[in-house]
Amino acid sequence: MRTDEQPNYAGFWRRTAATLIDTVIFMLLTLPLLYIAYGAAYFSPDPAAPLVAGGADIFINYILPLIIVVLLWVKLGATPGKMLLNCKVVDARTGQLPGVGQSILRYFAYLISTLPLMLGFLWIAWDKRKQGFHDKIAGTVVLHVIPSEADKSLEQLISETK
Repeated sequence: MRTDEQPNYAGFWRRTAATLIDTVIFMLLTLPLLYIAYGAAYFSPDPAAPLVAGGADIFINYILPLIIVVLLWVKLGATPGKMLLNCKVVDARTGQLPGVGQSILRYFAYLISTLPLMLGFLWIAWDKRKQGFHDKIAGTVVLHVIPSEADKSLEQLISETK
């Protein structure tokens, strides 16, 4: 249990590590599906190849990750990488798990965090609440929670430290 009044926000490097873990997990999921759908030719560098190979490409690379990530945020507050590193995405005001709309907004706000030069992600490093642009837009924070505190809300954590 923390004794100071600040919630324990997950910092830049912890969140970066969680993202790298998630990237590997999603690659292990999507690459075999793309191979099944399109074969080895999908992975060969062909400058004449279209940017999108077809409907399965759109579903596997864009729609499936959106569905999985949003469901994980809404139901568990974390993707596998965040779970492994004891992080939880919560609503910045209530400390509760984000809703579907808020999670979809957060997901698409990642695009804004990439502009310019990934500044929205780098912002996590010096923001007092460790929020990236996508967190600020969606009204979320990412907490580093002690495993026994994983089910407590931000509000409960703050009230217990006073």
